[in-house]
Amino acid sequence: MNVLLFNGCSDDRPETTGRKISAYLHQQLADKGYTVTQVNVADAHIPFFELRQPHPVAAVEEMCEAFLQADLQDWLTPLYHGGMTGAMKNCLDWLELTAKNEKPYLTDKVVGLVSWADGGQAMQGINAMDAVAKALRAWVIPYSVPLVKNQLYTDAHRRELSPEHTRKLDRLLALLGNARQSLALT
Repeated sequence: MNVLLFNGCSDDRPETTGRKISAYLHQQLADKGYTVTQVNVADAHIPFFELRQPHPVAAVEEMCEAFLQADLQDWLTPLYHGGMTGAMKNCLDWLELTAKNEKPYLTDKVVGLVSWADGGQAMQGINAMDAVAKALRAWVIPYSVPLVKNQLYTDAHRRELSPEHTRKLDRLLALLGNARQSLALT
């Protein structure tokens, strides 16, 4: 089964929270035998959305294909001003290119959501992603993982995710896999 990890963190440094969570999720999924594809908005080189552009750049087409090929998706973003990052939303806007497909947008895709914030407002990021995922016709699992960034790590150097939070992420992955089977999507 194919899984897409869609990391909305626009910071390209390897030590970012987005990269650490993505690496953890990637390893857990790979250990379970899933085929994992990652789209990191910091690396994707996706231009501003322009629907009238006759031929989008290859990076846009590759990104859209990654969304279409994934049976399961896990989206993650830091909270930015009450929502997901602008770069993440821009990527999702490009899925408009799939509007005329037999199954447009993210029809029948199953999505899990993760957001983190410095304070306790990470749920706002979850809500923003949830609204967009549903508008794109995806099935969003009812379990999401809002994280308080200063409680996420076991040490001040932010090297290791805390066991409490890895348990939450593991539960999300388990429910994500189960949801695909429960919904009997083809």
